[in-house]
Amino acid sequence: MNENTTEEESSASELHSGRLSDFAYSSIKEQLARGVYKPGHKLPIRSVAEMLKVGATPAREAINRLVFEGALVMVGPKTVIVPHLDLSALYEVTQMRLALEGLATEKGALRATNDVLDKLLVIQEKITLSLEEKRYGDALHDNKEFHFTIYRLCEMPHLLSTIEALWLRIGASFHDLYPEFAEAKYGVHNHLAAIEALVDKDPSAVRAAMENDIRDGYRRLKKAAQERLKRQ
Repeated sequence: MNENTTEEESSASELHSGRLSDFAYSSIKEQLARGVYKPGHKLPIRSVAEMLKVGATPAREAINRLVFEGALVMVGPKTVIVPHLDLSALYEVTQMRLALEGLATEKGALRATNDVLDKLLVIQEKITLSLEEKRYGDALHDNKEFHFTIYRLCEMPHLLSTIEALWLRIGASFHDLYPEFAEAKYGVHNHLAAIEALVDKDPSAVRAAMENDIRDGYRRLKKAAQERLKRQ
């Protein structure tokens, strides 16, 4: 603070910077969870700042928070990348997803209104079209919206924040699902089964469909991780 800067102005500047840092953090976090970036993708501070239209300081603070949380990895003095999940981390995250996403699904299943069902059908139509056209990034973007439209029905915010943290860790790895997962249509079948169970107001069946989706995905991600180990 220089002699011409009042204490109030300094505090306002710090508050503004903090808000921009939170904005940058939330934006990158959402992009990671939706699989915008593939494992190995570099996130230079300057590029992040330009993309989000914020200064270098908020961008740096956001990236540092994500490194601390394990969502990003520092591999050099100025190099941050989106990491690959190794087999043990993939297994651990998947087991947690099965327990927590299964719980959220079952707890909220009876709250699915006709509007929610219509929304899920629209999202699934977009996912199916994206897969058919091999627009896998778009499919991943809408896949998160499909899942969390169901999970939010549980109305348990702490549970949801924990699930979001898991998606933050695994989101980039979802790129390894394709093209095999798209060709076999595992996700499409599981999502349609979940919608049908919601229509039938059968919480256990909805949970089973979503758990099957997670397990099917895990098998493909595990195979990709094993193949990557062999190439190293």
